[in-house]
Amino acid sequence: MGLTWKQRVFTALLGAAAVSGLTALLLVLVGTINVLLPPDTKFGIVFDAGSSHTSLFVYQWPANKENDTGIVSQALACQAEGPGISSYASDPARVGESLQGCLEEALALIPKAKHYETPMFLGATAGMRLLSRKNRSQAEDVFAAVSRALGQSPVDFRGAELLTGQDEGAFGWITINYVLGLLVKLPLLWARPGAEQAAGRAGAAPPDLSQNVTVEGTGNPGACIEALRKLFNFSSCDGREDCAFAGVYQPPVQGQFYAFSNFYYTFHFLNLTSKPSLSGANATIWEFCLRPWKLVEASAPPGQDRWLRDYCASGLYILTLLVEGYGFSEETWGGIEFRQQAGGADIGWTLGYMLNLTNLIPAEAPAQGWAQSFGVWAAGVVFVVLTLAATLGAVAVQVFWLQD
Repeated sequence: MGLTWKQRVFTALLGAAAVSGLTALLLVLVGTINVLLPPDTKFGIVFDAGSSHTSLFVYQWPANKENDTGIVSQALACQAEGPGISSYASDPARVGESLQGCLEEALALIPKAKHYETPMFLGATAGMRLLSRKNRSQAEDVFAAVSRALGQSPVDFRGAELLTGQDEGAFGWITINYVLGLLVKLPLLWARPGAEQAAGRAGAAPPDLSQNVTVEGTGNPGACIEALRKLFNFSSCDGREDCAFAGVYQPPVQGQFYAFSNFYYTFHFLNLTSKPSLSGANATIWEFCLRPWKLVEASAPPGQDRWLRDYCASGLYILTLLVEGYGFSEETWGGIEFRQQAGGADIGWTLGYMLNLTNLIPAEAPAQGWAQSFGVWAAGVVFVVLTLAATLGAVAVQVFWLQD
């Protein structure tokens, strides 16, 4: 005896439900591909404890690194309140307070869940180098106070370190080549690491820091230049063209150069960052040095009081170093860029320092997941709907059948 029409409908609906369900399952299994999820983000904090002030920088990079070096970008720059940490030599307990404001900004930026794994470092430069030579015990007390204060933060404080002038210059060289995208390809931007730090008093005996010295300015830029020349040992080159000073080898001056840190701040104050001629820069600095002090104070922009007295000597020092030390001329002067930032990051030693430190942080394998194209996903949804409709229809027919 043949099937009734109800049985035939019921059987057809069950078959349709089975086919649709199987098709949806195959689409899910066959159309799914293995994909890499966006990498997690890591953070690092570096304090730049300079002679006149301390700055904090937060850097971030993806957890999966390129060539074992994090793709580091700057996420925050903050200048701490007060002077440099060496100024707290007589009252080290206060040094931690001066760093708290910037540290709180960094902690607010970095997700709380990542605080414990975020490394933090403090690098001290010129001011602490001088204090260490003058009074090592006071310098150690300052570093101890810094370590106690920063060690109480929720991040992974790795310690405070005194950087040499050579390290400071080398990390600055890494920074500028990295932000310009030249660190992983040739040719690298030519630069002279430690231009200001390694050069000061090159070839001369260190000063006696145990004595108190009173310096009175005469407003004579010529006499200032003569005093600056005594900081450099120019005679050791014996007329060699491949020598800068103190017998140090130097290739010919050619190509592009970046001058940053105090070079930039001094020339920015003197409105000399827009590539004027060498003769123009020289005339501007001399005119500023000869200007009466009251006029200098009256014409200075707000916030420059702390450094106003240094710009004359600093400008003359920069000219002496670049022209008589490195051999820049009117023809090559235009190859110097006086910059504070490049590639969205402040130029200095801290980013180069962070790049070096990320090599010590293990890379994480990118997370994996499953994904489908929109077309496959849409088709799967259609077949799931058809499966549900056929199943519900079969159930309705069966109920109707039983009631009949």
